[in-house]
Amino acid sequence: MLRRPVFTSPRAAGALAASIAAFLLLSACAPTPGSSASPTAVASPTPGTTTPAEPTLVPDGAAEENLPVFTSVAERVWATDQRGAGRAYIDALVAAGFDRSAMQVTQDQSTVGNPAESLQFSVRWGDSECLVGQVGPSTGRVVTVVMPQLAEGRCLVGTTRPIDW
Repeated sequence: MLRRPVFTSPRAAGALAASIAAFLLLSACAPTPGSSASPTAVASPTPGTTTPAEPTLVPDGAAEENLPVFTSVAERVWATDQRGAGRAYIDALVAAGFDRSAMQVTQDQSTVGNPAESLQFSVRWGDSECLVGQVGPSTGRVVTVVMPQLAEGRCLVGTTRPIDW
């Protein structure tokens, strides 16, 4: 006679995942062999040391070289209360030196007036590449990537809003 398992498949998977998470959490707190409980000194910055500089635009560089600047700009906007406004990303990219005429941005709102679940913005780079960013509740963070250009030098699929400000 076959017995029915006590846990259903999703419940068993959940229990297994919880067990693994608890194990990892507890093992991260355990002392490592040879470690001591004595306090360690934390190095403080000394006068004259510099903090890492913000990435800067390389106008003659490749798209990949400019991805750190593009990402940094997008992350700064994402950290503000303007995170859902496409115009904020475009304006910040222009302020960083990117060419407004090479940009595209999707709508901030859905067709029924709700905030967009995903906002995309891009900068066409050269004749074959695009810097593309995506933010919004559907991603929960800034996602940026270098992608090949689409037909007619476009970077984003579908309808985009005019950048006419």
